Amino acid sequence: MQTNRADVADLTYFLAIARHRSFSRAAIEIGVSASALSHALKGLEGRLGIRLLNRTTKSVTLTAAGEALAVAIGEPFERIDVALETLNRFRDAPSGRIRLNVAVEAANLLLAPVLPVFMERYPDIEIDIVANNRMVDMTDAGFDAGIRYGGTVPEDMIAQRLSADVRWVVAGSPEYLDRFGTPEHPNDLLQHRCISNRLGDDRVYRWEFEHDGEELQVTVPTSIPVDQAETGLVAVLRGGGLMYFPEPLVAPYVSDGRLRLVLVDWASRGDGFHIYYSSRRQVPTGLRLLIDLVRELRPIGL
Repeated sequence: MQTNRADVADLTYFLAIARHRSFSRAAIEIGVSASALSHALKGLEGRLGIRLLNRTTKSVTLTAAGEALAVAIGEPFERIDVALETLNRFRDAPSGRIRLNVAVEAANLLLAPVLPVFMERYPDIEIDIVANNRMVDMTDAGFDAGIRYGGTVPEDMIAQRLSADVRWVVAGSPEYLDRFGTPEHPNDLLQHRCISNRLGDDRVYRWEFEHDGEELQVTVPTSIPVDQAETGLVAVLRGGGLMYFPEPLVAPYVSDGRLRLVLVDWASRGDGFHIYYSSRRQVPTGLRLLIDLVRELRPIGL
């Protein structure tokens, strides 16, 4: 069978579906509609005369033929991607697309401040940012890189630091503190209304403190666990209780008096943000340029 251009495009679609086991997620990666993907795959299967996918309303799986095809063409297509990426060094202006899976706080504190400069310098590079605190298999999900706090970066990835270590603080509104008092010791939090932090693996985070060599972890009482600090921040600003934050997130509200820090002498430091990516794949030009720009502008230090 002789391959034509339509086959090459449809095989690219097939590999994305094989990675994600989902038409909708593959469509997001490629930038087309799920219905267009479905139509293309039906056409490919028709031309090949072989079913590649088993489709139900709840799942997409590969047939034996589909598994064999994905294994056979996966590496050659990856080599083509690498070859095309190397052409960027011959362009007057780099181009391309990078996909990032980023912790929500990293998106707001680290990337948002540098994106206007990046777009001005590199208008032909598209950055697709998915801000989500849940850990995903970055490579299988079709991302070029992820950004997380250093302590949560997968060990099998190459990691580069993008920020200074982050100080973690407890903050509340003046109205809340005037009504319920100010905690003087971390254990005093047990008598307060607290909004807790849910981690990407669904565990509720124990607030960490340190003072004069003493380290302490407190499981605070809560009726409102949230998986994004930004959600809790809105509630805290309206007097809903106390919450444990990365200090850069609340610094503007502390400066204008809308929030107060408590237990400052007990504030602890944690790993800063790191970007991580597979050691088995070439770093896209756009990703390298973004890393360089973040390290140049240092929106939250380095």
